[in-house]
Amino acid sequence: MRICIFGAGAIGGYLGVKLAAVGAEASLIARGPHLAAIQANGLTLIEEGERRTHPVRAVEDARELGPQDYVILTLKAHSVPPVVPQILPLLGEKSTLVSAVNGLPWWYFHRLGGAHEGRRLASVDPGGVQ
Repeated sequence: MRICIFGAGAIGGYLGVKLAAVGAEASLIARGPHLAAIQANGLTLIEEGERRTHPVRAVEDARELGPQDYVILTLKAHSVPPVVPQILPLLGEKSTLVSAVNGLPWWYFHRLGGAHEGRRLASVDPGGVQ
């Protein structure tokens, strides 16, 4: 099972190191100095006084990974719209996208009923990209 975590911040890094610890085929999408540090040192988790480091594949370009079984999106909600095109290479016919987004999601009002039924939040999804 191929799992990609898109966003290697606190939540994505935590999920990545936990998946690596159990031998899952997990990878991360990261950028800049954070990407370089993960590639050089792996991910370290300090939990209950114990420090564990696990190697994990990290790349900047999702095209290097190809379609995944699961894509876990761990960005802040307002950061998602600009990266939607970068997520697409990770999605195959049978991929599942798990949105672990921090913030109000674009689908917040889905099937809510009442005055806000179907409302889209342009502040979270400018132009309806998601």
